[in-house]
Amino acid sequence: MRNALGFIEISGVAAAMDALDLMCKTASVQLVTWERKLGGRLVTLVVEGEVAAVQQAVEVACERAIKKPNAHAVIANPHEETWKMLALSAARLAKKEK
Repeated sequence: MRNALGFIEISGVAAAMDALDLMCKTASVQLVTWERKLGGRLVTLVVEGEVAAVQQAVEVACERAIKKPNAHAVIANPHEETWKMLALSAARLAKKEK
């Protein structure tokens, strides 16, 4: 369901995995993609789901993750151009994994 996107930017891969685990256990959200910058010292996670679920997942991750996120956002009803940008990110990630 493409109702909302949630973003968490956090320091470190371990903290990102902790935040993602919290988000997925809290609400019905799915990982869209993730980006590592600065050698993994800065990680952005992107999840999707219904608006209320994404809001709840992001709030819980911000409160309970092992590190405080540097930034977070929820976008309800994202524009199609936003989905295109995320598709490019996911394609780069898939290409790196091969």
